[in-house]
Amino acid sequence: MWEFRHTETTAATPEQLWKRYADPPTWPEWDHKTESVTLDGPFAVGTTGKLKPVGGPKTKFRLLEVTDRRSFTDVSFLPLAKMHFSHKIDPAAGGASITHTVKISGPLSPLFARVIGKKIAAELPRAMRRLGTLATEA
Repeated sequence: MWEFRHTETTAATPEQLWKRYADPPTWPEWDHKTESVTLDGPFAVGTTGKLKPVGGPKTKFRLLEVTDRRSFTDVSFLPLAKMHFSHKIDPAAGGASITHTVKISGPLSPLFARVIGKKIAAELPRAMRRLGTLATEA
């Protein structure tokens, strides 16, 4: 299994951040490595969708955990591997702290860690900073 975690502090409030999280079609606005996201229902546990990374194929995902204004976790299905992506908001003085954790597991996780994991680790901090900035503008 491969894992990467990053935390950023932002002036955005938990409510402002949650508004961005709960609207998946707008994720590409803060994550420039995501081309498009669709959701097949409400932002709730069990809802499925598709995410298309820039330069990659569409990937199916499912919301596994959703706690209003606090956290959500989704899982993407890769060939012989799964990628869990957790997003957590903690209130902080003057805004909030956000933590994103990515875990890749399964028989092909070493391959996907090298191919996808390295890119995620390199780009995630920038995307999180952009998320915080956009959320404060809402």
